[in-house]
Amino acid sequence: MCPEVEADEPGACPKCGMALERNPAFQTAAIYTCPMHPEIQQAQPGACPICGMALEPSLGADSDSHDELADLTRRFIGGALLTLPVFILAMGAHFPGFPEVPEKVSLWIQFVFATPVVVWAGAPFFVRGGRSFLTGNFNMFTLIALGTGAAYLFSLLAFFYPGALPHSLMHDGMRPVYFESAAVIIVLVLLGQVFELRARAGTGEAIRSLLKLAPKTAHRVREEGEETVPLQWIHPGDILRVKPGEKVPVDGEIVEGGSSVDESMLTGESLPVRKNPADAVRAGTLNGNGSFLMRAEKVGSATQLAQIVQMVSQAQRSRAPIQRLADQVSGKFVPLVMGVAVLTFGMWGVLGPTPALVLGLVNAVAVLIIACPCALGLATPMSIMVAVGRGAGMGVLVKEAAALERLERVDTLIVDKTGTLTEGNPRVTRVCPTAEFSESEVRELAAALERRSEHPLAVAITAGSSTERFVEDFKSWVGEGVSGRIEGRAVLVGKRSLLESHGVKVEVELIDQADHLAAEGQTVIWVSVAGKTAGIMALTDPIKSTTPEAIRLLHALGLKVVMLTGDNLATAERVGRVLGIDRIKAEVSPAEKQREVIRLKTANAVVAMAGDGVNDAPALAAADVGIAMGTGTEVAMQSAGITLVKGDLRGIVQAIGLSRATLKNIRQNLWFAFLYNSLGVPIAAGVLYPFFGILLSPVLASAAMALSSASVVGNALRLKRVRI
Repeated sequence: MCPEVEADEPGACPKCGMALERNPAFQTAAIYTCPMHPEIQQAQPGACPICGMALEPSLGADSDSHDELADLTRRFIGGALLTLPVFILAMGAHFPGFPEVPEKVSLWIQFVFATPVVVWAGAPFFVRGGRSFLTGNFNMFTLIALGTGAAYLFSLLAFFYPGALPHSLMHDGMRPVYFESAAVIIVLVLLGQVFELRARAGTGEAIRSLLKLAPKTAHRVREEGEETVPLQWIHPGDILRVKPGEKVPVDGEIVEGGSSVDESMLTGESLPVRKNPADAVRAGTLNGNGSFLMRAEKVGSATQLAQIVQMVSQAQRSRAPIQRLADQVSGKFVPLVMGVAVLTFGMWGVLGPTPALVLGLVNAVAVLIIACPCALGLATPMSIMVAVGRGAGMGVLVKEAAALERLERVDTLIVDKTGTLTEGNPRVTRVCPTAEFSESEVRELAAALERRSEHPLAVAITAGSSTERFVEDFKSWVGEGVSGRIEGRAVLVGKRSLLESHGVKVEVELIDQADHLAAEGQTVIWVSVAGKTAGIMALTDPIKSTTPEAIRLLHALGLKVVMLTGDNLATAERVGRVLGIDRIKAEVSPAEKQREVIRLKTANAVVAMAGDGVNDAPALAAADVGIAMGTGTEVAMQSAGITLVKGDLRGIVQAIGLSRATLKNIRQNLWFAFLYNSLGVPIAAGVLYPFFGILLSPVLASAAMALSSASVVGNALRLKRVRI
């Protein structure tokens, strides 16, 4: 109610008594989501109702992210300590010299120590397993709960009511109890879960490191003096002081002073950038030795740093198409395994040696445990999470996992010229007016209109102009130019075709001049006033120093590079010849760019499109993979699946390398998971027993299951170190 009242801390308004609220741009609550099923989202921690995995905070907030890990670690340590005496008593008879312990004493000790392991340490597995039966979403915890529950309940029956069991189940007069199997399985599964959660926590390092870049406080300057306040109390329009060596608190513009700013956290460029009044500065960048005042423009979740964090977080939760294969297999796998376990018990009960039913139960439990599909389910999301984090560190922001997967198969790259191949900072080199207009008038009229445009050429046209002419009826003709009324006269600025489409007669002598300038590689802009040609402006946009190397590396990767530009053919051909572009198409509209993308896709090409402007947005959206230059417009970045923070084409080379490494890693994970289950289930069922007398105990099965998950997670984490 009293917006003029601000405070450094929460409290009550001194005027109206209402609770003070901080800037809503900073109010970002964590949304908990499943790494394997990102469609599952809720406002509090918990377990996924589909796969049973612990939900993770999705917005980089980690206030509760370690709760699950801490809880399972406690259960593992407590369970391991209680299981040790059970394991020693159960296995001691197999070791010579082990003191003989009366059966009743041994069983009582095993029962007393194993029960809290199963009931307390294994409680999360039974809760999730029970929920899977209620919802019909069978998962790894279904099998764990069935296996350990069956072993424990059968042991209780054998211990307390041995008379209820057939005599054939007794082995050398000993009661068939498997307390140690149930306890050891739970402890090993807990160990696997702890390792997995630790590894999954590591995949969020990229987000956490980005979040740490923003400072906690800012120095706000007011008439009454300077004050240091928490960052969440900063609003757009506030004047802030950034001192030497400090991080820029929010996005804004320098209004006084200057300094060199290290922007490597956003761009990857190691050299500091000189910043002067009117230059933009970004949150999280590091100020050098100078001091300056800045005006806050974007704060909280609106800053570029926050947008990057959001993009990385969303991409890590997105699903790659290749994951559908794992999902389909996992959905049918658990019921199949349950059927195999029942069949194993039945076959052993009928055909097995004495005690047949006991051996059948043991092998059925081994089948249930070893077949847990956690490795299969983790194969894709773990690799995607690590790869997206690795990409963020390189300045390659992946918006969705599907784009990362499609990028591996790209064979054709379409690039825009201005701002993609070139610096995107053109400058006016020449103005050629007609007899009725002066050079300054042509400049001022063009600048007045272009101030309303966000095209890269508009910056060059308006540079150095201080005109304040009022513009009416402004309209942007995408890919053609702009129009409007200035002082009652209709003004057009853009391509020659724009003038001709509005009935403006173009002078022959200007056409000759324009052709000559275009032949020199300059971009020509036409200006008309009140239906008459007023003149032409020539602009030059230098090729980025990194572009030649990027094109060479792209060719080395086997990509065909196509340039589509709205610029004139002569300029486009000059740039194309210098860079060795495979194919050039100039003077194309945004719609024509989009049609060309669709034409290439129809011809079975896998197309990536790289651009930075509004006119590139339709083609970016139509391409198999849209790649936006981070130095370009917001529209372009929203239309693309991948954004290069630096606006450097070499980032595409890195992105393709990352994509290929990621898909190779995923295929390795899936291959291992399929092979593991294909071999593990038959062995656990006892297929080797008739030939070699080999049986796989449930304890070894649980160790193998935990090892399979750890192997998949470990292989995915290799993406952090792979050379790209």
